Amino acid sequence: MINLQLNDVVTEEKVLHYLNLTKRAREKATPIHEEGSNESSQLQIMMRMADDYASDAKHFMDTGDYVRAFGAINYAHAWIDAGVKLRLLDGHGDDELFTLP
Repeated sequence: MINLQLNDVVTEEKVLHYLNLTKRAREKATPIHEEGSNESSQLQIMMRMADDYASDAKHFMDTGDYVRAFGAINYAHAWIDAGVKLRLLDGHGDDELFTLP
């Protein structure tokens, strides 16, 4: 019999871990295209979404709603990761923070 321990509880520590991971990703990823280009405009929309979801995650965290905080921070990270995958952001070869192209 295999003894599997479920990891199905969203804790404050887990949310803080992902908030930090996403903060690191946001700081590390840098725009590839020149400001004013169509790609830059698209990236601004994506980063606004990432920042809004990260802000939501912090709000939910502050109110003790760890489930919604966990969901929101994962959405935030996904927007940043998508920017790297679509080659709008440079992930600088970091395959721990990003799904590289």
